[in-house]
Amino acid sequence: MPTLSPRIQNIVTGADDGWGVQEKAREMILAGRDGIIMLTMGDHDFPTDKAIRDACADALAAGRTTYGSIHGIVPLRDQIAKRASPVHGIEVDPDHIVVSMGGQAALFAASMACIDPGDEAIVIEPYYATYEQTIRAAGGIPITIRTSADRGFQPNPEDLRAAITPRTRMILCNTPNNPSGAVYTRETLQGIATLCIEHDLWLISDEVYHSQVYEAEHISPASLPGMRERTFIVDSMSKSHAMTGWRSGWIICPDAQAANVIIDLFLTSAYGLAPFIQLAMRAALAGGKGPEHEIAQKYRFRRDRAVESLARSKRLKIHPPEAAMYVLMDLRAFAPDAERFAYALLEETGVAVMPGDSFGASAAGHIRISLTAPEEKLVEACTRLATFADTWSDT
Repeated sequence: MPTLSPRIQNIVTGADDGWGVQEKAREMILAGRDGIIMLTMGDHDFPTDKAIRDACADALAAGRTTYGSIHGIVPLRDQIAKRASPVHGIEVDPDHIVVSMGGQAALFAASMACIDPGDEAIVIEPYYATYEQTIRAAGGIPITIRTSADRGFQPNPEDLRAAITPRTRMILCNTPNNPSGAVYTRETLQGIATLCIEHDLWLISDEVYHSQVYEAEHISPASLPGMRERTFIVDSMSKSHAMTGWRSGWIICPDAQAANVIIDLFLTSAYGLAPFIQLAMRAALAGGKGPEHEIAQKYRFRRDRAVESLARSKRLKIHPPEAAMYVLMDLRAFAPDAERFAYALLEETGVAVMPGDSFGASAAGHIRISLTAPEEKLVEACTRLATFADTWSDT
């Protein structure tokens, strides 16, 4: 028997990464356990807006079921550019946009464009669970940089500087951040930009939560001097428009050459997003900021309700998020093994959460909840969690 490629076998390390709690919760539901409340994935508990679904249905009825444009249809790229310029603080050429199968495909494509096998890529913790895997899939070596909860998970540029070697080719930055809800300050981003310019590094900027910023200002690192030509911006409609299952994303590339190599990659893989999905995306963006604003307001309200309910605990240390749709809690003072706590919480209360270890060592000893449950269920889950935390004994 021939052997499988070590490259593909080493994408996922085989560790639990916290997803075992979610799978256990699903098994309990299938076994008939009542009262399970899932607060694990960032998947909305409400459907995509009807106007967007209707636009997709109209496109299907009109027979728009042929191959899709690999680059992305022009009307959609025009709408993305119109939206992107004020959001990211830069002028965006529609020809520099490549439509992708969700933000994950955009992240992988940008990584492929930035690194060769054996190159190092710096990843700032805490991070979205697939970041390290995506870099390994592109042949790179992820180098993780810790941040501190005491500093609001703002990365220290000097820590990044210390990690740079002759093999470093890129930095992966996520602001607003999942899982912490932190929004990187201008000072933080300027420090990262300085390193990219000094060491001639690429920057991949994952900005998919830019529409869900509550207390801070979203600043795209691409808007800083000297950064536009070295930054790939990853964005999608999954969170902003409740379109997780549509796989509706894109990359804003530094220039036409970068866009062309991304198109070449998609030519040999996804071969373009379905036209009926692209037309639905165009209709969604043509609707203006209304749908995005409504979803952001919903999550801001849920954040406030969740934080209020969790604050009843005398033990939990809550990091109220400045953005996004999650709340991160520090258990280290009484339950340093967050994964053990999460499994016990599920067994005893029926509430499923993500252990912080899933997002890197910086979030060890933490748990993350997703705000993707109706308000009544969310408050009930947070109340159960707070009560359980105050009675938990890690012995």
